[in-house]
Amino acid sequence: MRGGYSLSGLALAATLAAQVWAAEPLSVSVQQSSGRYRDASLDEYRQHLQNLTTLVAACAKARNEIACDPMLVGEDDRIPLSPQAEKRLVRYGWLRVLFASAQEKDVRVTKSPAIQEKEDAGKETKDDKQPEDAPPLPRTVSERLGDAETRLADDLRQSDSAPPPTADYTAQRLAMQKVLAGREFRNLQGDSPWDAVLEKIAKWLNGFFESAGQLGASIPWLGMALVYGFIALVCVGLVWGLMQMERRWRIRLVPEFTGPAAGAASARNWHLWLEDAREAAAQGQWREAIHLMYWATISRLESWRLWPADRARTPREYLSLVAPEDTRRPRLATLTGSFERTWYGGRAASESDYKMAEALALELIEGRTSAQPAAGRGTQ
Repeated sequence: MRGGYSLSGLALAATLAAQVWAAEPLSVSVQQSSGRYRDASLDEYRQHLQNLTTLVAACAKARNEIACDPMLVGEDDRIPLSPQAEKRLVRYGWLRVLFASAQEKDVRVTKSPAIQEKEDAGKETKDDKQPEDAPPLPRTVSERLGDAETRLADDLRQSDSAPPPTADYTAQRLAMQKVLAGREFRNLQGDSPWDAVLEKIAKWLNGFFESAGQLGASIPWLGMALVYGFIALVCVGLVWGLMQMERRWRIRLVPEFTGPAAGAASARNWHLWLEDAREAAAQGQWREAIHLMYWATISRLESWRLWPADRARTPREYLSLVAPEDTRRPRLATLTGSFERTWYGGRAASESDYKMAEALALELIEGRTSAQPAAGRGTQ
């Protein structure tokens, strides 16, 4: 009777369970999910098959929830067929399903389902024999448990047999190498990684245009939309390029160049100009010192690409290249005026003139633009 057991049945089930667990422990974990597998050696696989054979026999004898628990089957096995071959996954889902079905007593079916249905409906039949063309009667769970024992025994016997020898392809490999060494294959080269990348890009483009063509066949206006969209994109790119060119001209950015022209102020490092100016000042040559200090400043500003290097530019032309809103312009104007008066105007220079020119030059060289030129430095 389902739902309960007699005392003798419970005792028998407990005895069988104790015998099963008293045997050598299973090499698989029964707590894991049946959807997982474990990597097992051939010895562990054989031990698992032996344990499963013992479990099937105990389940066939007891036919209860304890002896036929599907969790007793354990995880699937992934075993190596040979040292060189890949591993094979051996699943036991069929055995878990069989254990779940074996927890209930089965009834032997002696008649086909069609005859049994007629008899249950109270209809008379000419005979109760199975028709010759009728499908075979379903096997009972007990018979399927016996088939499971046979299957496990066959698997165990196959695992004990020696693995098939690995095929030796040395002769074929040598023959292929001899063919490839011929004159017609002398310049044969394999595909490089770059070729593989190009091939993938070409396949993607082919697939894209093929999909676009199929879509254009179903949507006629799509082709014209793509054409006009491409034209609009080109126009936007041209406008953007013109705006960038205009912006570079407006803020007087200097285009890329390899270096200053020969004879330009920045062709000589501003440190050298500054050292020469201080040496001339140490010798009392104030006019020459102001001249060298001015060109040290021009070399420094030119190295920042405030203007393009030009050997023929005058001091006033240098000053005109500085934007009116540039905070460096007042200092450069004062230094330019002092340089022009002493160098081109023939005015005698004093130490105070040099000190003023040096202070202005250092402010411009060091990039100090916060303070305005001191009073008295303007052009006289």
